[in-house]
Amino acid sequence: MGEAQVVMSVGAGLAVIGAGLAVIGAGLGIGRIGGSAMDAIARQPEAYSKIQLAMIISAALIEGAALFAIVVAMIK
Repeated sequence: MGEAQVVMSVGAGLAVIGAGLAVIGAGLGIGRIGGSAMDAIARQPEAYSKIQLAMIISAALIEGAALFAIVVAMIK
């Protein structure tokens, strides 16, 4: 195995690790948003619709950032 192949293999491994970290971070972020939203709804049930809208928008932005990070990690 040549030096170029070793470098490509290491780069591919780092890309997989980066993509995995992006997925883990997104999962943790969305889980925290959901938990905080449930706490907020429990405290103020009348604000349910506003809290739900903010939660959905935040989750969508996190998903978009995670997808972008995965794509960037996978580009060679």
